[in-house]
Amino acid sequence: MYRLILKQFLRSRTAQVSLVLLLAIGIVSIFIGKQFLDKQERIIANVTQHQQDHIERNVALHDEMGLLLYYLHFSLIDQPDKLTALSIGQRDINPSIQSITIRTLEAQKYDTDLNNPSALQSGNLDLGFVIIYLFPLVIIALTFNLVSEEQEGGTWRMVVIQSKSVVKILARKLFVRAGLIYSVLLVLFVIAIGVLGLPLNEALTGFIVLTVLYLAFWFSFCFWIVSFQRSSSFNALTLLSVWIMLSILLPASVNNYVANRYPVPEALGAMVEQRDGYHEKWDIDKKVTMDKFYEHYPEFKKYGVPDAEFSWLWYYAMQQMGDDESAQQSKAMQEKIMQREQVSRSVAVIIPTMYTQLLLNDLARTSLSDHLALLNKTNEFHEQLRLHFYPKIFENASVKSEDWKTFRPEYLTKENNLNWTMIVFPLLLLIAIISILTFINVRKLGAI
Repeated sequence: MYRLILKQFLRSRTAQVSLVLLLAIGIVSIFIGKQFLDKQERIIANVTQHQQDHIERNVALHDEMGLLLYYLHFSLIDQPDKLTALSIGQRDINPSIQSITIRTLEAQKYDTDLNNPSALQSGNLDLGFVIIYLFPLVIIALTFNLVSEEQEGGTWRMVVIQSKSVVKILARKLFVRAGLIYSVLLVLFVIAIGVLGLPLNEALTGFIVLTVLYLAFWFSFCFWIVSFQRSSSFNALTLLSVWIMLSILLPASVNNYVANRYPVPEALGAMVEQRDGYHEKWDIDKKVTMDKFYEHYPEFKKYGVPDAEFSWLWYYAMQQMGDDESAQQSKAMQEKIMQREQVSRSVAVIIPTMYTQLLLNDLARTSLSDHLALLNKTNEFHEQLRLHFYPKIFENASVKSEDWKTFRPEYLTKENNLNWTMIVFPLLLLIAIISILTFINVRKLGAI
């Protein structure tokens, strides 16, 4: 029976074109992801070499520690996971490398790469996009007439009369379609593992399980719609409308809501506060600046207030004040961004497309939360650099006394702690609810 249904299904030109096109786009998306990953790895290699050359060149040019540290940049790298190629997420708009000096930090944290705005607007075609947006369209195209095809062809009553169980026949037709779709998905994952060198770890397992459940949601939802035994045009219109709502309308509405509910004027405020906090110190008494600096770093009080018209001690104290006076605005901004993220995740639990996208980004370490973790680590990294170099600057230590070869780019380390309940439960719950509703409908199919 399955072989007969499969042969009949594969005679359809729509089925052939849909499956081949889906496979082709999926393969293209994998190679686009590989190009993105290769580009990131080249950038990291270049940054490592550039930092070494940059330090050597400046050490040779400057004898003053304070002047040297004005120019030197030190890099913190959030190395992409291999799964990044499958779900690029925030990586294409937010930097994964922070290259900073020990001067005021806030403006440096948000420096990013130069990109074509048109390319950013359209985004990258990664496998996550294909799974979330294109696979459901193919599922809709292959299942919307599961029942209506027989009804409109005049063969439905014959099927009902000759079959012991109409539900079993429809289930077999659905399983054949699901088997082909999942076969395409399996082929794509096998290609991705080979092309990208994906490690067979828990993160990849979570990625695959989440994808399988997401497609199962769409199969169950499509079967529920066709079980109402309406016309093909009604089914197609309904399913496409739901796809538009789940893929575009609801995510855009949530994004608009959180943007208006949690505005971030603090972004501009932090920049203004930082600049004013530094520049206005040129015009006020040095003692005021130094008192505030020593309030922040009491361990440096021994250096006192410099008498010279200009000193690196006073200069870096001014730089520090720029960060201190913008700290409240910066903290408020990060809190607003976290609130946006938390609200989006809470609402996404009932929006499968948005929920799956967020979790795929989490598994690939390309989410907004991962970027915020990099910014927080940048704060710590910057503070470590300051605490290391401040005494050397204030004591006018010799540039040659420092072993500059030890300063290599640092890497952000973060482990993926998978929450299998969050990966499995919301989608399973939706599938279970839809399956119950479908069961209520399909009981009536044999009575037509």
